[in-house]
Amino acid sequence: MKVAITGTGFMGTVHTEALKRLRGVEVIGIQGSTPEKSKRAAEQLELPKAYNSWDDVIADTEIAAVHITTPNRLHYPQTVDALKAGKHVLCEKPLAMDTAQSSELVRLAESSNLVTGVNYNIRFYPLNLEAKQRVADGELGNIHSIFGSYQQDWLLKDTDYNWRVLAEEQGDLRAVADIGTHWIDLVQNISGTKVTEVFADLKTIHPVRKRPLSEVHTFSGTQTDQTTVPVDITTDDIGCILLRFENGGRGSLFVSQVSPGLKNSLRYEVAGSKSAVRWDSESPNQIWRGHRDQANELLHKDPSLNTGLARAYTDYPGGHAEGFQDTFKMCFRAFYNFIAAGGTGSPDFATFKDGHREIQLCEAVQRSAQEQRWTPV
Repeated sequence: MKVAITGTGFMGTVHTEALKRLRGVEVIGIQGSTPEKSKRAAEQLELPKAYNSWDDVIADTEIAAVHITTPNRLHYPQTVDALKAGKHVLCEKPLAMDTAQSSELVRLAESSNLVTGVNYNIRFYPLNLEAKQRVADGELGNIHSIFGSYQQDWLLKDTDYNWRVLAEEQGDLRAVADIGTHWIDLVQNISGTKVTEVFADLKTIHPVRKRPLSEVHTFSGTQTDQTTVPVDITTDDIGCILLRFENGGRGSLFVSQVSPGLKNSLRYEVAGSKSAVRWDSESPNQIWRGHRDQANELLHKDPSLNTGLARAYTDYPGGHAEGFQDTFKMCFRAFYNFIAAGGTGSPDFATFKDGHREIQLCEAVQRSAQEQRWTPV
């Protein structure tokens, strides 16, 4: 299976490196916003092809699948092009800029014989799959509460800048859409129940940021030219969201990209009538299990102790940590195994329908924040 990457930023590199670790998949080229960026990325990542344009990617009959890691505004048109060209698509989240676009992508995907997915990679930490299996097996009982947070600090200062802060590039929501959707997809996937209503309070900490004249890559904070210009910002830096779930459960999410000291911390606790589980992405190889009538437990990632679902996406024995980069490898393994199996059955990776659902949720969050009321998804 020969694959091309579009996008040469942080995610383009992560996707390429993860795909190189898969058997039966060969990344043969990458395409950036300019031919020079394509060439530089191809050299750095040791890929045979540097595409001059997106049209060149689509025209390459050698390519069976495309990974889309470009800025959000390009996801919809590039996905349409790829599907019409008969190529499988793995798209970075969000799937599109709004539900009009994402619903059209769901329709196009369903009318094709192609496999499509959205990269909600955090599902694939082994202990998140362990939690999912234990919920499905009834070990937690009836789920009544889900709460947690997703916090980063890479946009703490008004001098921190990236294309993601711009509504025309990222979408009207940023912290919620960029990282909050990861949390919501994850807890829905673990608990097996969907968010049906939201009550949101959002805030932009820096209404004006200082934009450097040179490009800044995601998380890097570095640029060659220190000259800046002021730019008005409307996207959210932090958000508090109350949640209602379809099973009657309640929950809450705090999301922030301006929390000092938290580099990439996703935390959740899922509690039921029998027990609870708690996990933190900055300590991803252990999960806490809470009990009422017996001692609490700390379960480590260990395929000899974990359930079958977790073992299917664990490559190393107990005591050998698996982390962020491994989740991409496992997500892509699930995607390409699904293609190899003929695209039948229920996939473990997020589908275009899941991606569409997350955008529906974001639009409900935005309406709720504007109108300050409970809003259905």
